[in-house]
Amino acid sequence: MLLVIDVGNTQTVVGLYDAGNRSHELVDHWRMATRAERTSDELALFLRHLLATRDLDLSADITGVAVSSGVPSITFELRHMCERYLDVDPIILGTGVKTGMPVLYDNPREVGADRIANAVGAYELYGGPTIVVDFGTATTFDVISDKGEYLGGAIFPGIEISMDALFGRAAALRRVELSEPRSVIGKTTMESVQSGAVYGYSAMVDGMCDRIEEVIGESTIVSTGGLATLIAPIAESIEHEEPWLTLHGLRLIWEKNQHRD
Repeated sequence: MLLVIDVGNTQTVVGLYDAGNRSHELVDHWRMATRAERTSDELALFLRHLLATRDLDLSADITGVAVSSGVPSITFELRHMCERYLDVDPIILGTGVKTGMPVLYDNPREVGADRIANAVGAYELYGGPTIVVDFGTATTFDVISDKGEYLGGAIFPGIEISMDALFGRAAALRRVELSEPRSVIGKTTMESVQSGAVYGYSAMVDGMCDRIEEVIGESTIVSTGGLATLIAPIAESIEHEEPWLTLHGLRLIWEKNQHRD
């Protein structure tokens, strides 16, 4: 079995694939809060409990691990966990790992590992040109050419970060549930905030995708990330929602690196 782990600044998503199954279907997935102070032993304990829900054992059943991480301390601890609890050399997405995708950033090392995994996954599913919109801690736009090149993108403060800043600076506003209001014209303060968050962000996504398409031409637009289910149905530009796109990309990259010298 293959474990793929996407460590974000806010949440960590774990996926499980049957490495020997050519259907490549995601067997199961779990989401947990990212805690930078967790040790390799704590991470192993978490994963043992998650795998136990499938009657699997971490040491006996896991034959491969692939990781994308934006939190260096957890990257280190995951590597240590694999050394101590698994007889596995993990594929940690970064310099020296084969992705099959040229990165046309001025400094390719600056591109987040999850963004590369998203791009690889999206190109395998839809070809190019493609725009991936990832609704995570940040809202990111990643652009893939028709030749399968990573062209670059854009980074925008995530919805929850923006709401935290609003509530922290505006004393009269209270936190509200992030959900679609009755109308774009809010009739209460709560609905007005919800309208700004939901319709405002969807309009931003549509506008950004329009501008990107002016440069690269008509593109397939794919969404992913924790809040994609909120924005994707409202944003007119988004054609496909792929909640496990990062995990899919990690699996593909793991496969590309199984015969490394």
